[in-house]
Amino acid sequence: MRFFFSKNRGIYFLLPVLFFYQFQIKNDFEDQKIIVGAEITEKYLPFLERKQVAIVANHTSLIKKTHLVDSLLSLKVDLKKIFNPEHGFRGNAAPGEYLKNFVDPKTGLPVISLYGNNNKPKTDDLLDIDIVIFDIQDVGVRFYTYISTMHYVMEACAENGKKLIILDRPNPNGDYVDGPILDMAFESFVGMHPIPVVHGLTIGELAQMINGEGWLKNAIQCDLEIVKIQNYSHSILYSLPVKPSPNLPNDLSVRLYPSLCFFEATEISVGRGTYHPFQVIGYPDKRFGDFCFIPQSIDGMAPHPVQQDKECFGLDLRDENPDSQFTLKYLIDFYNKSNFKDTFFASGRWMSSLSGTDKLQKQIEAGLTENEIRESWAEQLNQYKEMRKKYLLYEDFE
Repeated sequence: MRFFFSKNRGIYFLLPVLFFYQFQIKNDFEDQKIIVGAEITEKYLPFLERKQVAIVANHTSLIKKTHLVDSLLSLKVDLKKIFNPEHGFRGNAAPGEYLKNFVDPKTGLPVISLYGNNNKPKTDDLLDIDIVIFDIQDVGVRFYTYISTMHYVMEACAENGKKLIILDRPNPNGDYVDGPILDMAFESFVGMHPIPVVHGLTIGELAQMINGEGWLKNAIQCDLEIVKIQNYSHSILYSLPVKPSPNLPNDLSVRLYPSLCFFEATEISVGRGTYHPFQVIGYPDKRFGDFCFIPQSIDGMAPHPVQQDKECFGLDLRDENPDSQFTLKYLIDFYNKSNFKDTFFASGRWMSSLSGTDKLQKQIEAGLTENEIRESWAEQLNQYKEMRKKYLLYEDFE
């Protein structure tokens, strides 16, 4: 081992000391590195031995840089079929785009769509299956449809006596809970559970809640096995290694998504048709701001965006705090600036589906402040927070 001798003769063993601390810091970092459920193969491979397996997966279903499907096949798992959610198996389908069943050219496996006319695996789809694996990266927001797909997969597994293994992943919006609770009168594929807009759960924790609260049809129970994340807590701000869907390209868009998605019920653009969706807001009227952009058709992201080919004026939020949390300030501000208040909410039904209530639109139209609106859902939100504690698998943020 080489030793370092300083010119002032005051330090003799600096190099080995520095080496030791560098080694220790590296080990500490490795000890704290988040390891997602899919990576912990020793926890779930025993369940798959001599079993016929289906997987619910998309482009986020990775073990580091290798797709989970490829990993399972290399480990000789008898994988029979793939189910895929909105945006498709490769994650390149635009929102709402119809997805057909097909055969994956790389693996030769049948890929069955769970979006559109068929949200739920059919009994025939599961006849030759013993176990289903679910591994998809969620963003922790009620109207993000991957959790609706999970609900229907749980239901199909429960009805057909199949075990479901959920490979858990961190929630990039999992460090807080906020927003109105869904009124079940407005249940839809963008809101299936009486939870707030930002629910503060991983998919594994939410699956436990769905079971525990009896939210599956006829309160049936799904046989669940959850492979937990290592070194994760809800106080951690998790940076996604891959974009979860075409219009959430980075961490900031994921953090702003809960606040900006309500604009989807209006004619205000949230940047679909640009390469910074959910980071800009605008409308073809200069009263909304000095920043301008022009939404254009982009295959796989926004084939027909709101205000296509029109110059929109508004806000550039790309310098917003990346720790941003849910707020109504953008929606209220744009409503107040508009000169078309009677038609600002182009689809009242869609607004109610996204917000989970018909009250929010009425409150904004009545001129209530954000604080006044928040007071109206505070009691229900507190009740949810207490209920949520029963299903946590990881240290909470509070």
